Amino acid sequence: MYDNDLNQDLTYVERNPEVPMPEDNGKKKHKKEKKPGKGTGRSALNGLVFGLCAALIFCGVVAVGNRTFLKPAQQETVASAETAETTDATDKKADIPNTTTSTAQTVSQAGTGYSVSDIAKNCMPSIVAITTKGIEEVRSMFGTQQRESEGAGSGIIVGKNDTELLIATNNHVVSGAEEVSVCFDDSEDSVVSAKVKGTDSSNDLAIVSVALSDISDDILSNIKIATIGDSSSVQVGDQVVAIGNALGYGQSVTTGIVSALDREVTIDNVTSKLIQTDAAINPGNSGGALLNMKGELIGINSAKYASAEVEGMGYAIPVATAQPILDNLMTRETRDVVSEDEAGYLGVSVQDVSEEASSYYGIPSGAYLAAVEENGAAAKAGIKQGDIITKFDGLSISSASELKSTIAYYKEGETVDVTYMRANNGEYEEHTVSVTLAKSEAAAKQNAQQKNSTDSQSGNPKDGLTVPDPDADQSEDQQQDESQYYGNMQDFFNEFFGY
Repeated sequence: MYDNDLNQDLTYVERNPEVPMPEDNGKKKHKKEKKPGKGTGRSALNGLVFGLCAALIFCGVVAVGNRTFLKPAQQETVASAETAETTDATDKKADIPNTTTSTAQTVSQAGTGYSVSDIAKNCMPSIVAITTKGIEEVRSMFGTQQRESEGAGSGIIVGKNDTELLIATNNHVVSGAEEVSVCFDDSEDSVVSAKVKGTDSSNDLAIVSVALSDISDDILSNIKIATIGDSSSVQVGDQVVAIGNALGYGQSVTTGIVSALDREVTIDNVTSKLIQTDAAINPGNSGGALLNMKGELIGINSAKYASAEVEGMGYAIPVATAQPILDNLMTRETRDVVSEDEAGYLGVSVQDVSEEASSYYGIPSGAYLAAVEENGAAAKAGIKQGDIITKFDGLSISSASELKSTIAYYKEGETVDVTYMRANNGEYEEHTVSVTLAKSEAAAKQNAQQKNSTDSQSGNPKDGLTVPDPDADQSEDQQQDESQYYGNMQDFFNEFFGY
């Protein structure tokens, strides 16, 4: 159509291939001039119509392309712009939400998440610094001495009930602690006493509780409960942010990427599958948060590979692994350390299972029973020498000291479930029995008859009556106990492996 119209309206001037020579009379030929405006008007009109059509086609292509290739969040933004003629610029800015609401509902419109500074500002109120105090034994050439020790770690606010604020951390942060305190905002005025509500040493997890009545209204109004993310959707290369109490100096932020997933890491004879990251995780960061770029918790920082030749290898417990364990620990009864005159006794002497024995002989991690008191609480329940206690009242036990610190919260006369492993024809079998803890008076009296003294430093009776301090004074009696222990272990290996 357009071609025919153009051929009809446009005037073409035909030129002969031969140029005419001027006439002899010297008169110059003049071409007939065309009347102005006749063809030009039609040409301009056709050009205008053509340009308008091309513009409409171009706009249509752009609109279809935007609908096709924009992300859903961007499409919603475009649709909103089409329906709203005027919008205040301040309404378009996405505010950082309170972490008590799901951050999945507040992802930025571009779909890329927040900046590191946004995440730090939004999530730091969910992270706390944990300080612990306890007594540690130091063995030297002069014997074993006790001294006060102090440790630092981090925690994540993961819940709240009617009376308590619940904080998740690593078991190794609070293991063996006699005092636990929590700092909410790096201020001495925000330090509050806390209690260990429950632990799981096999997964290096623990719940610490703080009484709401001990927290000021100002602090309560500022703290937040962390939003739990989905660690199963994390991919290698994803950017992450780590927040924790590095070196005990207070909250700090580092960032990096997910270096690997399901890394098998063995710590204290326990092997776990962890998230590996190059975000700096230093001492004190344990128990802190590993966050995705939406500000969601995807891991609990647990360990760092420490070596002069290694850099950027930190590990975190995936939240998918931690959450069901933490949910169980949060429902446990919060206990206080029982006074010595009310303390319950299991009636055993225990020793740690060394890493070498565990790896070489396949002995389960736990508290190895070097001796069991005759007619004691454990013996009455059927527990024998050589058994390895792995759980006490549902709490995982990975060492002798952990069993000792756990029993310290139970009174005499309480009945608890004790899980232990027993060797049978070259394999370990798991057993669970109910044990009624003995009265402390009977245990102390029995201990006095056997040893005629008590440990002046720990005040705990020994020799099969209660859980001994692994590093007690090197007295002659203890040396005999250790000799008996190693003899028992040798007899155990001979019987178990046929040596």
